[in-house]
Amino acid sequence: MSHATPHQPSGTTPAHATHPHRHDPGHAAGDQADFLDLEATVLAEDTAAVIAWLPLKTAPRHIVDLGCGTGAGTLALLERFPSAEVTAVDTSAAHLDRLRQKAAAAGAAGRVRLVHADLDATPWPGLGTPDLVWASASLHHMADQGSALRTVYALLAPGGLFAVVEPAGSPRFLPPDAPETAPGLEERCHATVAHHHAAHVPHRGADWGAPLTGAGFTIDDERRRTIDVGPDRSDAVGPYALLSLRRMRGSAAAALSAEDLTALDRLLDTGGPHSILRHPGLSVRTERTAWAARRP
Repeated sequence: MSHATPHQPSGTTPAHATHPHRHDPGHAAGDQADFLDLEATVLAEDTAAVIAWLPLKTAPRHIVDLGCGTGAGTLALLERFPSAEVTAVDTSAAHLDRLRQKAAAAGAAGRVRLVHADLDATPWPGLGTPDLVWASASLHHMADQGSALRTVYALLAPGGLFAVVEPAGSPRFLPPDAPETAPGLEERCHATVAHHHAAHVPHRGADWGAPLTGAGFTIDDERRRTIDVGPDRSDAVGPYALLSLRRMRGSAAAALSAEDLTALDRLLDTGGPHSILRHPGLSVRTERTAWAARRP
């Protein structure tokens, strides 16, 4: 088992939905798609690094991307494996439509099969017999993870690989002593929505090693990466932080003090001097863990 050293990604190509990339209640599909696109750009280098790390015996020819969202994993996999075709599965038609447009723009439309399906439904749609199944930030949203793991095991070709990539939790954007008028504001905002996450995504940040082996897989390797990327590394950092805090405000506002709400609104005021877009300590800080699980 290997653990990567802290790494600062940048890139040009994911938290995530409450269901395999279904938009959060209260957020429009377009808003969620924009969020996933920004997240994908910020995490692009890490996504590419995880794909390069996968202990594949041969280059896969057929890949299934479970909970593909707007296509961060799909497009990175197509780039890494130019002879492969990807079956991209998601419950959001809007996300799949955006992925369709991206694949066409990349000249890869003929290599992507889009499947609109709810992965909590039984049985799953026919997805073929892939050499590689990719699930990034989607497994913890599924209603019955054990059933999903067993279904993936049956789906894979013998010797095939299941790549699971999961975030440790929500990203952070500001230093602990920020902002100046309300130090620790970001952590207090996260604390106010923790009960929602505990109820709706209790498996976020879980260790998937034991469930994977329990479903019959052999863990070939595990990789934990610490991510810290600032605006100098990706132009998407500021917009991603801004949209993330806007979404959090909608959930946390009722529980925040008047002082905290005022400080948060100052961060969200893009025309003001205290905007998060101008904060000198702005960066995206998070952790992701990847498991490479093989069907014997």
